[in-house]
Amino acid sequence: MKTTRPSMRLGDLSMGFVHSIAAAIEQHQHCAAQLLERFELSPERLAEPHARLSIPRYMRLGHAATQLTGNPALGLVIGDKSALHHLGLAGVTAAQAPTLRAAARCISRFEPLYAQNYRGASQFIEDSEGAWFSFYSIAPYNAYNRFVVESVLLGWISHLRQVCQSHIDIDLLQIEYPEPSYAAVFQQYLDCPVEFNAEHNRIRFNQSSLALSNPQHCSSTWHALLELCEEQLALKTRSYSLVEQVAQLLAPLLKQGEPSIDQVAQKLQLPAWTLRRRLAAQGTQFRQLVNDTRFDLASSYIRDTDLTFSEISWLLGFSSPEAFQRAFKRWAQQTPGEFRHAVVRKA
Repeated sequence: MKTTRPSMRLGDLSMGFVHSIAAAIEQHQHCAAQLLERFELSPERLAEPHARLSIPRYMRLGHAATQLTGNPALGLVIGDKSALHHLGLAGVTAAQAPTLRAAARCISRFEPLYAQNYRGASQFIEDSEGAWFSFYSIAPYNAYNRFVVESVLLGWISHLRQVCQSHIDIDLLQIEYPEPSYAAVFQQYLDCPVEFNAEHNRIRFNQSSLALSNPQHCSSTWHALLELCEEQLALKTRSYSLVEQVAQLLAPLLKQGEPSIDQVAQKLQLPAWTLRRRLAAQGTQFRQLVNDTRFDLASSYIRDTDLTFSEISWLLGFSSPEAFQRAFKRWAQQTPGEFRHAVVRKA
């Protein structure tokens, strides 16, 4: 019997992320409540403790806010308005970190508690000179997702400033997409070089900045909150079946081409033959999971985004748009165009 699993989602976020968008709208003298109402984000909905906002819906909300305010650089304002408590338990914990370094580690490690995106996870990578705080690629870039990169990177800077309650020297900010028309606005929020068309979306911190201390640090509270975060993270990951774990690992690899069972087995710290055997015991095969994951993601992209079929083909690692079209028709018994048309008609 074939193992069934939930359809792959593009990702979701804590409702806390809505608050910084609302604050940015209000700063521009517009009513945030009216826009949130359009997206069915009532105060009651925002108050639900475990409510999540899908990534496509968040991008549409940010795009609508940008159009409402007429500010193409609204992502920078959103990031500047971001508060640590918007990250939920992870943010409250980071607020008690002893140093900027510990806070950044906390924000990165416990990201699954407040945000998940199949495209990847943030990384805090340290070396002898300092550290890179990296946000994954969400290319191809368009009016719906550039603000996400800006709000995340500026949000991290805002969060870490809140921790040390002082100025932070940043060596470099790198952004993957080409220099936008509003590039000069970055200097209103930063006093560091900004490099566009870079290979990564990331911030470079030096050792002096990483060592900045938190004047509000309370050691006992910090360690108690860390324990809570670790418990919640363990609960979240323990509930994943092997099939779900493989699907989550496959998704970020797709853009690089056809994933191999060896790549996934290595990430799971298993021999490839063991992974193959365990999947067989659950009624499936690695090849079937690759196809299922591609189909799930393709369906979500077609249904929830405005990406072209060529862009979707590239994201899912197909050799050509034609190969994607053929595969999708084999899976869905209809072409991508027919699928999107049917979704629009139902809406």
